[in-house]
Amino acid sequence: MMRMRSLACIALAASFSGCGGSEVLYRPSHQILPENIHSIAIRYVINKTQQFGLEDKLTLQIRDEFLRNGEYRILPEDRSDGIVQVTIRRYILVPTQFDTVLTPIAYKLRIMIDLAFIDRKENRILWTEPNLEGIQSYTASTLSGGITEEQARELIWDQIARDIVKRTVGGFGSVTGTSIREIAPDLSPSEQKAPALPPKPIIRKIY
Repeated sequence: MMRMRSLACIALAASFSGCGGSEVLYRPSHQILPENIHSIAIRYVINKTQQFGLEDKLTLQIRDEFLRNGEYRILPEDRSDGIVQVTIRRYILVPTQFDTVLTPIAYKLRIMIDLAFIDRKENRILWTEPNLEGIQSYTASTLSGGITEEQARELIWDQIARDIVKRTVGGFGSVTGTSIREIAPDLSPSEQKAPALPPKPIIRKIY
């Protein structure tokens, strides 16, 4: 009798796992790099913004982060199995706080990139991860404890480089880009930096 009850419990549990409980138990497998990829090259970052020189430091930061990780050998592009390709798409600096004479005293910096991985030997893109975003809020360097815009960028480079390595090594789902619905339309060069006047609040609908 006890054995029959045990078998009944097992059958009942199996039936639940096949219906409503399947959403909890489902675990998609990571889409990691194929076995033929043993070495990678870091292609020089493409800068699509109006901010000069962003690509230099980000390229170095990405390379250093891959070296620290040590999962793959870093080789020149013509000798590598795969290529990491990064494009800086957006650079948005917005003042978030003002003093009594409307001088900005705090900012939010957002930098967005597109990431792709290329199988060099097959000459095809294995995967892409668009709209990876780095965000840094900071107070102006004129205040105690504040930092400069360049220092804020350095913090974002570190964040983005770690995300790039994590996405490459950890696979799909380890890092996710920002939804395209949350990104404003392309900004003109004059709009890359917000004006000094307080911006009107924007209410976004979260889906």
